[in-house]
Formats: sequence, structure tokens, C-alpha cells
Amino acid sequence: MNKVFRLFFALLFCLALSGTQADASETIKIGVQAPTTGQYANEGQGIDQGVRLIAEQVNAKGGILGRQIEIFTCDDEGTAMKAAICAKDLVNKDVIAVIGSYTSTCAEAAQATYYREGILQTTDGTSDALTEHGYWTFFRNSFPNSAEATYTANYFINVKKYKKIAIVSDFSSYSTGLGDSVIGEIKKLGGNIVYQGKIKAGEQNYTPVLTNIKSTHPDVIYFSGYYNEAGLLRSQQMQLGVMADFYGSNACDNPDYIKLAGKYAEGSYLINVPSPELLPYDLAINFLKDYKAKYKMDPPSIWTLLNIDGMRAILHAIEETGTTDTKKLAEYLHTLKDYPGITGPIEWAPDGNRVGSAHQTYEYQADGSKKVIYPIVK
Repeated sequence: MNKVFRLFFALLFCLALSGTQADASETIKIGVQAPTTGQYANEGQGIDQGVRLIAEQVNAKGGILGRQIEIFTCDDEGTAMKAAICAKDLVNKDVIAVIGSYTSTCAEAAQATYYREGILQTTDGTSDALTEHGYWTFFRNSFPNSAEATYTANYFINVKKYKKIAIVSDFSSYSTGLGDSVIGEIKKLGGNIVYQGKIKAGEQNYTPVLTNIKSTHPDVIYFSGYYNEAGLLRSQQMQLGVMADFYGSNACDNPDYIKLAGKYAEGSYLINVPSPELLPYDLAINFLKDYKAKYKMDPPSIWTLLNIDGMRAILHAIEETGTTDTKKLAEYLHTLKDYPGITGPIEWAPDGNRVGSAHQTYEYQADGSKKVIYPIVK
């Protein structure tokens, strides 16, 4: 009988041990929702590659809580419909957090699903609508449209003193929200908007809109949409002889803008947070070096790094709290103060907005590089 009991308890011990080993070997699952194909593919691929590089580096050091990071990527193709499908797919993968998406439209299309399932979401989306739902699961790792709009209006009216301003948007939530915010801020400062209108993203010919703009004789054209359309607008503007300054919003910050605008990229302008190569932090310098060593290229834009910072903060929260309970992680993330980020100190307001703003104005040079012209960096 004693032998039977000894065998029984030995079996229980083995089962308990195997269960413990299984728990220790379970991965921490992180999702990436990004447009890895379609018109924003290079941005989506940059986000995916950056996330996987961070996971690889963390795993090489033993992971977090003795567990490895596992990445699942879903291509939302830059469309709201596919974004909603991606949200369900990543939920089924049992991820605890999702990095992305690149566009505000896609981030918002997935938000409610992540909220219902208690999955953390961190994104570079700048549309103000993203933080208006009150979702405790949501953390914006970029700066909102309202911050860029305030900067842009002040620069146009008080610095450049433009007298006739044309504003062009597309129909996306990001572009519409930013365009409306810029218009509102310019009007507050007494600015004169001679044209405001929209284009359809994905079209190739914007000459009818530009012809209408030309008739108003603007000093400046501001486009609140994405880089593909911005490049075409700039090129066609100059071919039509519309001799106004051209400014793109933050989503125009991409090498493809230069390709599409061609020789006309030179002398055009961009308003955005600091470009990757201008970030003064050791974390940024080292990450850019590691990224280039692995992928033989630079990140496509600052948006890759903003998303990576969101992921880094979530991994930091897991390490500090010793749990993957998303409620506890969200509570911890709201207590962060000046967490060292690749893109600068990270802190979130109660609504999920990143605290702070650091916009700049760039002028494109003949070689495709960007020169900061305001405020002057010394």
C-alpha cells in the first residue's frame, strides 16, 4: 500500500512539474495589424519589421518573465473592412496586445473589438476621434491632429504670414480630422482660407481640383492626406503652373513622396514630428543602426519608431508588473512618467493620448533630404 501511495504522489509531482514547465514555456503573444501590402505597404512593412526586431532582441536576452515573445501579423491592406477582419483574427490568436495600425481609419475600425476582448492596442494614428471612445485598452503613441493643427496654423499665420491659404484633404478619418482642425485653428487666428476641398485617395489625376485652386491665387497649398496623393498633387501642381508653396502633413513623410513628386519635391515642405535621423537619443541612434544592419535599409519614416515605442512600453509594463493581465498593464501604463523612448520621453494622459508635442517644418532638398527650417535646430 505504501508503495502505491509513493507512486501516486510521485505521479502528482510529475504532473505538477510538467504543468509548471508548460506555463514557463508559454509564449507572450503580440499582434501586429499593419498594411504590409497595398498603397501603404512600405509603412506597414516597416512597422512589422521593427516589432519583430524588438521581439528578437528581447528573446535573445531570455524573454520576459522567462517567456519568449511571439509575433502574429495581420495585413489590413490599409482598408477598414480588412482591419475589422484582422482584429477578429488576432483575437483568435490569443494576443494580449496589438501594435498598429498605420492609418487612423484602420486603427479605429479595429478598436471596438480589441476593447471588448480586453486587448491592448497602441497605434501611430493621429485622428482625434481615436481617443474619444474612452477605451481603456487604447494608447496613442504619436501626437494628435489637434497638436499638429495648432502648430500649422501658427506657422502659416504668424511666421510665414500667408494671406491666401488652400486646404486639401481626402475622405479618410485622419485626413478629414486633421484638415478640419487646421481650418478651425487658422480661422481662430484670423487667417484667410480661399479654398477647401477634398480629393479621392487612389486616383491619379488631380488637375481638376488644382485648376480650381489655381483660380484662387493661393500663397500656399496644405494637404492633410497621405504621401501617395501628396506626391501626385505636388507634381501636377507645378506642371499646371500653380506657383504656391506646398506643405504636406505628417502622413506625407515617406520616401515614396519624393519618388512621386519627382524633381518637384525640391522646395516643397513637410510638417511632422522629428525625423528618425534627427532624433537626439542614444536609444534612437542604436535602434536605427540595428534596424539597418538587419534589414539593409532605414525605417521608412518616424511612424515605424512611434509604433515600436508603443510596443517597448507594453513589454516594459509586463516586466515591471510581473503579469500579462491587460487591466493591470493598462493601469501601469497610465502611471508612466518620462519612460525613455526611441522617439523621446513617453507618458500617456488618462484618455490614452501621448503627452507632449514636438512638431517641426522641413524643406525638401534637391537630393531628397529634409532640412529643418522651423524651429531652427541648433
